[in-house]
Amino acid sequence: MKVADLFKVRTPEIRALHLTWIAFFITFYVWFNMAPLATSMLRDVDWLTQDHIRLFAICNVALTIPARIIVGMALDRFGPRRVFSILMVTMAIPALAFAFGNSFTQLLVARLVLSSIGASFVVGIHMTALWFKPKHIGFAEGFYAGWGNFGSAAAAMTLPTIAIVWYGGDEGWRWAIAQSAFVMAAYGVYYWFAITDGPSATSHRKTRKALAMEVSSWGDMIKLILWTIPLVGCLAILVWRIQDMGFMSMTAAVISYLAILAIVIYQVVQIIRVNVPILKKGVPEDDKYHFNSVAALNTTYFANFGAELAVISMLPMFFEQTWGLTAAAAGLIASSFAFVNLVARPMGGAVSDRMGNRRFVMLSYMFGIGIGFTLMGMMNETWPLILAIAITIFTSFFVQGSEGATFGIIPSIKRRITGQISGMAGAYGNVGAVVYLTIFTFVTPTQFFYILAAGAFLSWLVCFIWLKEPESGFADEYYLSSVDKMIEEQEQLKAEGKA
Repeated sequence: MKVADLFKVRTPEIRALHLTWIAFFITFYVWFNMAPLATSMLRDVDWLTQDHIRLFAICNVALTIPARIIVGMALDRFGPRRVFSILMVTMAIPALAFAFGNSFTQLLVARLVLSSIGASFVVGIHMTALWFKPKHIGFAEGFYAGWGNFGSAAAAMTLPTIAIVWYGGDEGWRWAIAQSAFVMAAYGVYYWFAITDGPSATSHRKTRKALAMEVSSWGDMIKLILWTIPLVGCLAILVWRIQDMGFMSMTAAVISYLAILAIVIYQVVQIIRVNVPILKKGVPEDDKYHFNSVAALNTTYFANFGAELAVISMLPMFFEQTWGLTAAAAGLIASSFAFVNLVARPMGGAVSDRMGNRRFVMLSYMFGIGIGFTLMGMMNETWPLILAIAITIFTSFFVQGSEGATFGIIPSIKRRITGQISGMAGAYGNVGAVVYLTIFTFVTPTQFFYILAAGAFLSWLVCFIWLKEPESGFADEYYLSSVDKMIEEQEQLKAEGKA
């Protein structure tokens, strides 16, 4: 697949790609619609403080992690068309509630619920995988993610102007947020009718059980449990941060911790309920897959996307304080880290497609991230500013490219559970952001960059040991096992029975 192919919009798969990245773009635009308007909110709402804004920022990512897991399960059951459309329409409700909220509770709950929209990324990953062949999936997924993810940057660039110029007044910020919610809801309805789950009725292959990921061995089931616990347990860090800021009492914190523990137990029970009968019956050899590859890609997304979210949050202040720049200049330079996404992420997928070895590409990108953050850790005020910018862009290319390479591998691991694998890997990206941003509160920027480098090198080592080159990774069609064919036959019989 070439860049020129992106302009062939009458081709069904290219049309589906554009429809889907636009949907992702809109959801991320809505997800990050608060930060650009924070100062306007502070001026308009008398009781609002900086601490409230920080709390809302935490809530803005709180439910993204569990939402990505749940949405991943829903994808394998209902298909991405339904899930994406419903997600966009329903998430417009908390967005509107936040836009016109007047009380602390209303704003808090609305932002908390709206954080679930971060799961939209996983939906588009699955939809793109249904439309494109394995040999083209890297570039397609990279383009989808790179351009869709730019919605957050677009929100930062346009929302203040919309609030001030279009609407004006103290409450212009409310109508700017509301406008983005209305657009998202309208596009959600349009998306339902504009696209299908792949080019044919059999493109979307349902899993046997959507409540938990299927595995191939008893050992893999133990590994799945161990890798599932941090996804929900990470919420405990957010509870601790909210309590530490003084917005939650000890009693409420204890209740929250117990609720998190209950969710963890529930997840473990579901994994056991789904997999024990399958493992007792025996998994056919042609239906087995390497769960270690899933675990390895969890670490890559933890180390690349987690680092990206963390760095974007602290980079403007780092440039401002280190080189004595104005806030505007520092923000503009720091935005280069996000702008690179438009090119680097599709490039990462394209390189993964063309090299003929997705594992080697993944290892190369992760090693490059480690080198890049090591160089950023060495930067100080004595370095020429232009060199610091060049190193930042260099690092960003590897960070964004590795994200594209990660999702260039995932669809080929196990076709019918692509949604759940994508959900888990995507959730680990948010876990990485939470962990890294928490660590940042205790260290200097220099130390922080070295920690990010260590995380990348550790992920490289895990990938070197565990990551396997996916079967049919460059084939014309995805590999189908005997179980896939059996499920397809059962679905056909059900359809005939209903008819």
